[in-house]
Amino acid sequence: MIHLHDPAQLAAHCRELRVDPQHGERLARLVLREGQSVDAALARLRGEVPRAWSDALARDVLALERREDSAADGATKLLFRTSSGAPLESVVLRAASGRRTLCLSIQSRCPIGCRFCASGSLGKVPPVGLEELLDQVVQARRLLAAEGGALRNLVFMGMGEPLLEEELLHAALERLLDSRGFGFGPSRVCVSTVGLPGGMSRLAARFPGVRQALSLHAARPEVRERLIPVARTHGLDELRDAVREVGERTSGRVLVEVLLLDGVNDGPEDEAALAAWLEGLPVRLNLIPYNAPGVLPEDGTLDLTLRPTPRVRCEAWAAAFRARGVETTLRRSLGADVAAACGQLAARRD
Repeated sequence: MIHLHDPAQLAAHCRELRVDPQHGERLARLVLREGQSVDAALARLRGEVPRAWSDALARDVLALERREDSAADGATKLLFRTSSGAPLESVVLRAASGRRTLCLSIQSRCPIGCRFCASGSLGKVPPVGLEELLDQVVQARRLLAAEGGALRNLVFMGMGEPLLEEELLHAALERLLDSRGFGFGPSRVCVSTVGLPGGMSRLAARFPGVRQALSLHAARPEVRERLIPVARTHGLDELRDAVREVGERTSGRVLVEVLLLDGVNDGPEDEAALAAWLEGLPVRLNLIPYNAPGVLPEDGTLDLTLRPTPRVRCEAWAAAFRARGVETTLRRSLGADVAAACGQLAARRD
């Protein structure tokens, strides 16, 4: 099949069947940027094209199995199936400001095993192909275009650890940033990682305009290692060096994310440790309320004793860090009522 987000493949297909290359370019723009279906876009082309040419164009790579819309905030969760039958979830976020964002999943399940995340409790990770990863964007753009909206931002913050799939991630970013294809500006794309320093450095070197987010969650080693098993391999000093390097390479701020958990990482000693860790780094702090899992895990990875820090204490934390001169936001989670908020994606099979 011919994929419209592959300019070289599309151009070769046009040459082979003697189709005006401008037809291919216009079709790619209509589908990848304007959210048209392939067939609707074909109908808008001026002049006929060979049936063999249009028949070879890839349609939806992912099968949309279920759509769930939040009654509370307008978020939409999409449950797809890959060609292998593996589940894959992504989320369309509609902010009150009008900004539309797609939260992408790069893996069907996540092997990192964070104690607070439902995605990390699903065992072995089936592979996801480049076309399947990008089809989340194609279908989300079409969904928003149908309601008169436009997709503005992309965040790799769904299921999976992007830097464990570094080759796939980089290939996807090449296509997403290509002006002949999706045409996203680098600053409109953010990659979130649990903290793989080498991958962070390589991402910044190859895509300096793409934003990075670090899921830190605790600045005390014993607490972070309890929450994130991989923290035993990559310590806080190593991560601090990586954040500084990313800031130098990109001339931008790394988004440092902290999920506040009652009695676990929200005490005075945690605040002091985080303040010391952030000192002098080019960062913006994002405090996140904990969302209870929508689907319980089968393997016991998820810590079911975790509880959210009360909102009043979350706000106190935000105020304290702002007073220290740290740019700080307190996230408003979207889609919790359909298990689409941060930490809830689990690609259930029911």
